[in-house]
Amino acid sequence: MSGTSADGIDAALVEINHYGLDTRINLLAFQTTPYPPKVKEDILRASSSLNGTVDLICHLNFLLGELFAQAVHELCRKSNTRIEEIDLIGSHGQTIHHLPQSRLDHGFEVRSTLQIGEPAVIAERTGVTTVADFRTRDIAAGGMGAPLTPYIHYLLFKHPHKTRVVLNIGGIANITLLPSGSNPDKVIAFDTGPGNMLLDAVISHLTQGEKTFDIDGEGAFQGIISEPLSQQLLSHPYLKKNPPKSTGREDFGPFYLEEIMGWAKQIRVKGNDLIATVANFTVDSIYQGFKDFILPHFSVEEFIVCGGGAQNPFLVNKLRERIYPIPLVSTDEYGIPAKALEAIAFAILANEAASGVPANLGNVTGASKKVILGKIVPGDREGRWRVDG
Repeated sequence: MSGTSADGIDAALVEINHYGLDTRINLLAFQTTPYPPKVKEDILRASSSLNGTVDLICHLNFLLGELFAQAVHELCRKSNTRIEEIDLIGSHGQTIHHLPQSRLDHGFEVRSTLQIGEPAVIAERTGVTTVADFRTRDIAAGGMGAPLTPYIHYLLFKHPHKTRVVLNIGGIANITLLPSGSNPDKVIAFDTGPGNMLLDAVISHLTQGEKTFDIDGEGAFQGIISEPLSQQLLSHPYLKKNPPKSTGREDFGPFYLEEIMGWAKQIRVKGNDLIATVANFTVDSIYQGFKDFILPHFSVEEFIVCGGGAQNPFLVNKLRERIYPIPLVSTDEYGIPAKALEAIAFAILANEAASGVPANLGNVTGASKKVILGKIVPGDREGRWRVDG
C-alpha cells in the first residue's frame, strides 16, 4: 500500500493461517520502496481538484500498477521467495481522492473514493491473483469506506480482560477502541485528523522540497509551540464531528496548508516554531478525539501506536504526556513493526475477500451491513485461490 502522504510503497510478505476470528499471521519480510520524486509530485498533482487531469490520472493508474508489481518482485528477491510461492496479493493502491460525505445528486445519496494502482497490471506482471479496491463496497453499502484497519486491529490486538486503544499515525491518524472481551460490533474507531500529512507538507514547503519529513522530530524539538496558532488549528470543524467519520487530503491537504501558512505569516510563526506547532496539532487532534469520544465511556488500560508517525519521537513523547498514566507501547512490542502494520492489514483483507469473509465494521464506517471488501483479479496460474470457489 501507499498512504495519503504518498511517500512510497510499503510491501509486506505475510504467512496467514485461517481467516476471520481464527486468523493468525507471521510477518516474513517488509520493505518500503520510495516513489521517484517525479512520481510523488504527479500523485500529489493528480490528487488536487485544481491540478489533477483525467489523462494524468489514467496514466498514473497504470504506472503505479507497474511500480506495485515491481515492489512485489523486489520483496520476493529480498526474502529469497519464489513468486510461485505467493498465493495472493492484496493492494490498497494509492488514494487520490476521498469524498465520504454523502451528496444528493439526481435522487441518489452519493459518496465516493478513488484509489489507483491498476490491479490488472499487478496480476499480469506477477501471475498472482490480486485483490484491490477495498473501500468501494463499504461505500456502496452506505459507509464511508474508512477506516478499514480497525477490523485488523481487532483481529490482532483484542484482549479478553484489557481495554486497548490502537492508534495508527499515517498521513491521516485513526484511532481504534477495543473494549475488553468484546465482539467486533463493539469496536469504536474513526479518523482523528492529520497524522504526518500536514507536518510533511510544512517541512517540504519550508525546505523547498529538500526535505519531506522531520527526521527524528529534530525540527519540532528545536521549536517553540505557538499557542495562538495552535488554537486556530484546533478550531477546524472536523475535530468536533461525531463518529463515524473519516477524512483525508480534501480536509487537511494543500488548501489547508495555504491557510496555515497565511495564519503563520500574520502572527510571525516560522521555521522550527511552525514545525513544532503543526506537529503538536497532530497530537492535539488525536488527544481531542480520544478525550471527547472514548474517555467519557471507557477506562483504557493500554495505548498501542503504529504507523510512520510512531517513528517520530516528538509525536510519541507528546502523546505519552497527554495520555499519562495510560501506558503507551509500539506494535513492535507485539512482534509487528509499527511501519508494517498497514501493509499487513491489506494482506489480511485480501485473505478475507478470497475466503468470502465480510471485513467491514458498520459501526465504524456507517455501512448498513457487513460486506466482502475488494475486487478480485485472477492470476495466470492455478493457485490456492480460485474465483470460481
